[in-house]
Amino acid sequence: MTFGFAPPPHTSPPTSTDPAARLGRMLEPAEWASAGIPLLRNPREVVTGLHDRHHPGPSTAVVAVLDLQERVTASASFTEPAAAPDGWEFRNALLTHLRRVIPHDLRLRAPVRTAVLLYCREGDARWTEADGAWMWGLRDACTLHGLRCGAYITLTPDRWQVLGEGRGGRRPGSPVTAPQGTEGRRAGAARTTAHRARAAHPDSPGTTAQRQESPRAATVLPQGRTTPRSTGGGAPEAHRHTAAR
Repeated sequence: MTFGFAPPPHTSPPTSTDPAARLGRMLEPAEWASAGIPLLRNPREVVTGLHDRHHPGPSTAVVAVLDLQERVTASASFTEPAAAPDGWEFRNALLTHLRRVIPHDLRLRAPVRTAVLLYCREGDARWTEADGAWMWGLRDACTLHGLRCGAYITLTPDRWQVLGEGRGGRRPGSPVTAPQGTEGRRAGAARTTAHRARAAHPDSPGTTAQRQESPRAATVLPQGRTTPRSTGGGAPEAHRHTAAR
């Protein structure tokens, strides 16, 4: 007689073809906002740093681990198709790359490092099912790797957005272009303002030249004496002295 233990039944991961199962592995913005996700002190700096380091394209995920000062201690980028987003598959992909770049913190009583996820995709900044699946996967991967679950950031063609917080900004590296004709309109408005200022204050400095009267020059007499200075009454001072004598 042979004794032994029966092998445990094989458990396969849930299939992505089941819509009900996939919907259960995603988080909506309200659930994410109520999960106590720590806020980034400077999300723009984090986004710019990860973008400069990895230059992500469409369907590219960038997972990064931050220390207490929000400095990036490790990061990895990979491409994951979002045709049928499933939080289970996203969690496994995140765990695989986290294990390659940084050891786990499961021995710690409380997490000290935070994992954030930057996902580059097409479309606008509004929440999608793919975002919900990435949120679910990030939260689960952080639990299994001993990390604190941090922000989930989407990077669309024109801007970045921290989902659940409402903070966002212009995409790093996007050129700043003014609408056509803007400079001409500004110059015309400046000329109109200057013209109105001259019309309202014709004698103000910088608008019209002020007329200055040159001082009256003294005429030299043949004897070397100058012309007597006129007084308020118009009579020369020399005549006044003669009358007094």
